[in-house]
Amino acid sequence: MPTPATDTWVLLRGLIREQRHWEQFPAVLAAQLPGARIVCIDLPGNGARCEEPSPWRIRGMVDGLRADLAARGEQGPFSVVALSLGGMTALEWMSLYPQEVRRAALINTSLSALSPFWHRLRPANYVRMLAGVAAGGIARERMILDITTNQVDDIEPIAQRWAGYAREYPVSPRSMLAQLFAAGTYRRPAQGPSCPALVLNGGGDRLVDPRCSERVAAVFGLPLERHLQAGHDLALDAPQWLAARLAAFAARTA
Repeated sequence: MPTPATDTWVLLRGLIREQRHWEQFPAVLAAQLPGARIVCIDLPGNGARCEEPSPWRIRGMVDGLRADLAARGEQGPFSVVALSLGGMTALEWMSLYPQEVRRAALINTSLSALSPFWHRLRPANYVRMLAGVAAGGIARERMILDITTNQVDDIEPIAQRWAGYAREYPVSPRSMLAQLFAAGTYRRPAQGPSCPALVLNGGGDRLVDPRCSERVAAVFGLPLERHLQAGHDLALDAPQWLAARLAAFAARTA
């Protein structure tokens, strides 16, 4: 069982993504937060948990991540960094178990009650995404990276790695559908976060309209920080910028 740390940061990825898709960001964040623990979580159905069925509701995602943390012996309250579907999961976690979350950063997330579906998943991507998912393998990973990143000089080595992750831990079609359903139907908690929270987004997000993050920030009265050029995968496009913003957030909320 790990020794409780002053500050443990839990990192949550999005749809059909696993902890290795953070690439170098956990190390970059650790360098900005000396002494903090960085814990990356796979939601049910993804990564090392690919044989578990993904829940059909965001609340089930919360149950899954809490079970994982408990099994590891991790003790909260936690600081949370959550991208896209992970952001919805973090909002529900804070709503259901506010004592377990110390602070939260929500990256490029959206809510069905606040934004229309054509903002939450931009129509220009529909045909291409269907083709990429059908093709699978490295073609799918190239498609995802091309849509979600703007500032990566060469996506090919990353696509190769990600295709390897998918071969090792394949996400089932049923789990893909369940995650899409959970994200598409999740409304929002009745109350906003009771702990300090921050919204971050990429102004160049070509997957989810940046206005979705603006709406989340406005409705809950949260500060919004934007990287003007970065895309949906902010941790891959601007890892140093993101880690610096999170370190400043941690200092403000210490």
